[in-house]
Amino acid sequence: MNIFANNTKSFNAYPRGDFDLESGTLRRSRKSKNSSLHPFKMIKSFANRLNYNKKLHPFLLFIISLSFGITILIVLSLYERQHRTMNDFGKLDLGSNDYPFANLSNLVMVAGHSVYTSSSCGKVDKEDSWFLETYQKHPGQAATFVAHIQEGVEIVSKDDGALLLFSGGETRKHAGPRSEAQSYWAVAELKGWFSNEESVRWRALTEEHARDSFENLLFSVCRFRELTGKYPQNITVVSYDFKEERFANLHRSAIGFPESRFFYSGTPASPSSNEAALKGESLVRSQFQEDPYGCKGSLWRKKRGRDPFHRSIPYPNGCPEIKDLFRYCGEAPYPGYLPWA
Repeated sequence: MNIFANNTKSFNAYPRGDFDLESGTLRRSRKSKNSSLHPFKMIKSFANRLNYNKKLHPFLLFIISLSFGITILIVLSLYERQHRTMNDFGKLDLGSNDYPFANLSNLVMVAGHSVYTSSSCGKVDKEDSWFLETYQKHPGQAATFVAHIQEGVEIVSKDDGALLLFSGGETRKHAGPRSEAQSYWAVAELKGWFSNEESVRWRALTEEHARDSFENLLFSVCRFRELTGKYPQNITVVSYDFKEERFANLHRSAIGFPESRFFYSGTPASPSSNEAALKGESLVRSQFQEDPYGCKGSLWRKKRGRDPFHRSIPYPNGCPEIKDLFRYCGEAPYPGYLPWA
């Protein structure tokens, strides 16, 4: 009787694998080359293909690589800009209750041109009440300063969301440590315009460091940020009508402020000074065209001459988001980030 007849279970004489009959030892079976993934081999294979295509189509591969690199740079640039914008606006939102004029959104800037030196309350329209440079000594000159002040007050009286800033530093040595900005504010007070427009008085302040027209604009924007916690939605500049091109195009473009949100209110020069004013303005405008930021040459020397008391300029401490704009000096427009652009 066969004892194995009914046993259906198979029997392996040797364990799985290769058995060496001569030595009587078991050899481990080799793994199939395709039995598992090999990352290093895959990378090597990809590199070989890339090298092959490089030799076969070098120009096409260069174009693809360049396009890929540019795409990565654009994505990173957009991400960095968005991240920085969110951070900046986050900074502006923090502590908004600490700003005394947080509810105001528009800037009205009156550019100063002289220092009021009289102690008499009734002589604001007289030339001998102001410290005038030689080129300013014309009949009716003082009245033009007063017209600027009144124009600024009237504009702000019609806009409950506007902040009025008289801008101008201590520019005249022999006038003493008096600023153009404080002079203009005092004249408005003497004229009683703040009494007539009580709502304007608490919204009328000063920017007392500007030494030229470009700084009138830039410093006032920074001063607005100090007082409101944000940058102006709209800007209105008050000055002479013949300076409109300088402010509305050259200076506005230099700080990259949108043209649709920039306004200019100009008043005429005195009849006796109009011809000389136009000639002088043509020269200054050409200088700013070559040096938009007034940071070199004749514009820089003139600016230094208008700081006889060596006042330390506090900006851009109050507007850190545009600190690089304050440091920029070039003929081309500032290429960096601007919160209003």
